[in-house]
Amino acid sequence: MDPVVLTVAFALGYLMYRLGLPPLVGFLVAGLCLSGVGYTSTPMLEAASDVGVTLLLFTIGLKLRIRNLVKPEVWAGASLHMALTVAIMGGALFGLGYSGLRFFLAMDMRTALLLAFALSFSSTVFAVKILDEQGRMDSLNGRTAIGVLVIQDILAVIYLTAATGKVPSVMAIGVIALLPVVRKAFLLTMDRIGHGELMVLFGLFAALIAGAHIFDLVRLKPDLGALILGMLMAPHPRAKEMANALMSIKDVLLVGFFLDIGLRGVPGAAGFAAVGILVALLPLKMALYFLVFTRFRLKARTSFMTMANLSNYSEFGLIVCSLAASVGRLDPRWLVVMAIALSVSFILASPLNTYSDRLFDRLAYMLKRCETCERHPEEAPYERKSADIVVIGMGRTGVGAYDWFRAKYGEVVLGIDYDKETVAGHEMQGRSIVQADVTDLDFWRRLPTPDGRVKLVVLALNNFESTLSAIQRFKQFGYKGTLAAVARYDDEVERLKEAGADVALNVFAEAGAGLAAHAVGHLGLPEQGPA
Repeated sequence: MDPVVLTVAFALGYLMYRLGLPPLVGFLVAGLCLSGVGYTSTPMLEAASDVGVTLLLFTIGLKLRIRNLVKPEVWAGASLHMALTVAIMGGALFGLGYSGLRFFLAMDMRTALLLAFALSFSSTVFAVKILDEQGRMDSLNGRTAIGVLVIQDILAVIYLTAATGKVPSVMAIGVIALLPVVRKAFLLTMDRIGHGELMVLFGLFAALIAGAHIFDLVRLKPDLGALILGMLMAPHPRAKEMANALMSIKDVLLVGFFLDIGLRGVPGAAGFAAVGILVALLPLKMALYFLVFTRFRLKARTSFMTMANLSNYSEFGLIVCSLAASVGRLDPRWLVVMAIALSVSFILASPLNTYSDRLFDRLAYMLKRCETCERHPEEAPYERKSADIVVIGMGRTGVGAYDWFRAKYGEVVLGIDYDKETVAGHEMQGRSIVQADVTDLDFWRRLPTPDGRVKLVVLALNNFESTLSAIQRFKQFGYKGTLAAVARYDDEVERLKEAGADVALNVFAEAGAGLAAHAVGHLGLPEQGPA
């Protein structure tokens, strides 16, 4: 790869990170800047982009529960939103054919609907990156956003197959029929591959060979194969470990994806005017998401956060337009316009997602008027329970803290987690736990009891930004007890203390200290101070 490309990508990615924006915005800007001075995409960059997207879909599958796709807000919400977007945006684009703008002259309804269909997709790559960074993949809004994206991907595959006339091979029936056998074999293999490089290599084999390559051989979409293989392996207890093992490889390769988008070229003045119109249509698409989600009984806040995750155009839109251009249904100049509009939508969506909590707080009064009277089953107000100690985030760290408190002080501790299945699992094991989302304002209005009984709150969240935000919320709502939090790095520990945490610990350092204490206790050695 060209050292200039890598240098510019790193420099602008780092700049955006320091400005509080996701680095992917910097990678997009880097591609646009390099395109402006004559750089173009390379085969290596395109290959990295393709593999990165394939690994992304595989890791989505590893975290995806099929039953989430059959929920009404997912399959019906995605379908209804797409139908509304195509109808409304298609009509608007067709009307622009009479505006005199060069790119829209003599646009017929068929072309307008095709473009609207391409614009109706949201980016899987962007949404997953944002949800990963915010630690909200397993929240209701995260599961809804990912489910909608998967439904959109399936619809895209159906369209691409129909438009190309590329009929799957007869062997595709055999591949589909063998999936249950492959699933059983892969689950057994995951029990026996350890935790090192074999885990990573097996993940790459499953995604790129057993999934993408085999599907491609029988004329099925490769990315769909990776997604399906991931979904088949998702029930395994180590599926999340595999997804984490592939994370660094996936993230590095996805840099190529964002650079590749930016390097697609810069249009002329008429093209930029068309880009401006497509970007101006984006709020309409967002409003339709919010409207649809609230109709399916999601709270205004959940609908807003999910809308923010999906507030962009998609790489699938480019694929749809590329296919249409190749068969003469669309002017090839639209490819560059779509690429720039996609890049701009990412750039605008990044700060929207970063500051979505604050923005919702300012608009809450107006947005809550769109809520339905009946509430989604997962968003019913939780019943506050009395407790002296509250542990927020019931992952491994949170469960360890909860069990220690209960063994030491009895039934005075309450666990809180936003994942319904996590809560159900802990209830079966006899733990006192409630389902609630710490990013929801209703949670903060209910948690600090009027008698001030809660003396200690332990924040064991798996995302630093969520932990920081929770500490700020506690201070905002006047909590007077002790706040304890965990982090992964020493600089994060300092930031948590500056935000108001009374106790902040590096979870890895404390794990080592705990191990040493247990080992010394087992030996029965007497304690002694420094010489």
